[in-house]
Amino acid sequence: MVDISEMSTIVAAVGVLIGVVLTVVELRNLVKQRKTDLVTNLYSIYSSEGFQKEWHTFMTEELGSLNTYQDKFGVEFPPSAVFFNEIGILLEKGLIDVNLVNSLFGGVIPRYWKKFKPFLVTCRKEIGQPKLGRGLEYLGNEIQKLQSKEG
Repeated sequence: MVDISEMSTIVAAVGVLIGVVLTVVELRNLVKQRKTDLVTNLYSIYSSEGFQKEWHTFMTEELGSLNTYQDKFGVEFPPSAVFFNEIGILLEKGLIDVNLVNSLFGGVIPRYWKKFKPFLVTCRKEIGQPKLGRGLEYLGNEIQKLQSKEG
């Protein structure tokens, strides 16, 4: 027969176990929510008027070399490229979900990457930085892989 002290020890152990399980579940939900919040915040930047104007300019202009681009637009590097590079780095580090990124940006990333890739290759050679835009390259490749799997 089980006495009261043994029963109270079992109940306490079960209570601790339930608490641990609930904490783990809550932490997983919190991580998922933070990843979603991060992508949502990025999308608010993407959807801003300033970003959309820069995006349109980037997509419609001839890019040429980095020096030509800098002289023409007065910026070090295309702001949209910096933005998508950031998304790629976050994606590569597992800080955001590729499916969510694809849902929000999947329609524009392949077009952007197609236009930007030759410019990036030229920039890397010009300034001797072979890893320049690594995040954007990763992003472009991952979205292409995902979309090709989806059919």
